[in-house]
Amino acid sequence: MTLRNRLFAAASAAALTLVSAIAVAQTPPADPVSPAPTAADWAAIGKLPDWTGTWVPDISDQVRQITTNPVPWKPEVQKQVDFWTNEEKEGRPRGLLLDCLPHGMPSLALITHNASEFLFSPGRVTLLGESDGNRLRRIWTDGRKLPDDPDPSFHGYSVGHWEGDTLVVETKGILPQVYFAISEAVGIPTGGDTVIHERIHLIAPDTLADDLVIEAPHILTRPYETRRLSYRNRKRSYEIVEGVCRQGDFEEATDKWGNPVYKITHQQDGNILPPPVK
Repeated sequence: MTLRNRLFAAASAAALTLVSAIAVAQTPPADPVSPAPTAADWAAIGKLPDWTGTWVPDISDQVRQITTNPVPWKPEVQKQVDFWTNEEKEGRPRGLLLDCLPHGMPSLALITHNASEFLFSPGRVTLLGESDGNRLRRIWTDGRKLPDDPDPSFHGYSVGHWEGDTLVVETKGILPQVYFAISEAVGIPTGGDTVIHERIHLIAPDTLADDLVIEAPHILTRPYETRRLSYRNRKRSYEIVEGVCRQGDFEEATDKWGNPVYKITHQQDGNILPPPVK
């Protein structure tokens, strides 16, 4: 083989090696498979604490926590909070929870007024909230780790584990537009990079505590530690029911074929306005 041919062969081999390396680098990682639960997995659920029933948040305690344990806002953020608080006092509240968007975390834990329930299944705890289907959290307890870069969502990506009768949860991957709310009219977008640590446990037979540490570096001077309480009720009249967050904004009407339909009323910031003049 001539020198020219040997050089060409060497260059071709190097090029193929480079192409192979690039192909390997671009190959997506294998998608882990969650195995089917075994009888032992189902039996293990019976050893978990009893969180059945409907849990009603302590709204008065929510307010007390905000007043006695104020959020450590950054100075420039405190000015925004003061502005929106004054707007609410002056009768011009800004509706934060509109258009059927989820509350998102941490607001779902901090200010929700709706009842909820917990469902235990192998490898997961599911939190179902009343009012609409957007109040739903999945807390993975199958031993997985938090993704390095989870797709952002309103409630974030949550993984947890049991320490005795306490569910220990870590959440990240929360959309930056999601509010850190202290009321339904006062809240500031977290700005991203939020991490939430929770310890959820019974402190009495029918009292559930959610101890939170919220890291929101864009708006807080330090992590915020707080507790939220919920009380259990087993009466069937307290079972959570279907609801739609904007159902009250709809007018009953019929289409041109006489079918019953909903017509959305003109509204702004949660306030129903008269229809526009034609």
